Amino acid sequence: MPTKIITTDDLREFKMELLEDIKKLLVNQSNGKLKKYLKSSEIMDLLQISPGTLQTLRFNGTLPYIKIGGIIFYDSEEVQKVMDINRAN
Repeated sequence: MPTKIITTDDLREFKMELLEDIKKLLVNQSNGKLKKYLKSSEIMDLLQISPGTLQTLRFNGTLPYIKIGGIIFYDSEEVQKVMDINRAN
């Protein structure tokens, strides 16, 4: 198996491509192009909450969800509505 030497120029080019991809993702997110349905792990990351807190929000009816084949999904628009309704001034 031949060896390939990676130069600093290669790394610089990779960094620029990676930064460009990240910028595209951030622009899409800021334009409201979030996924329609989010999984539990994505909601926990987004809201910075624990699995127990997420379960409580489901059980007490605060956060609507859909369960398909054992996987729980949350409508991103519904999550935003809940956040807007509970916003403190």
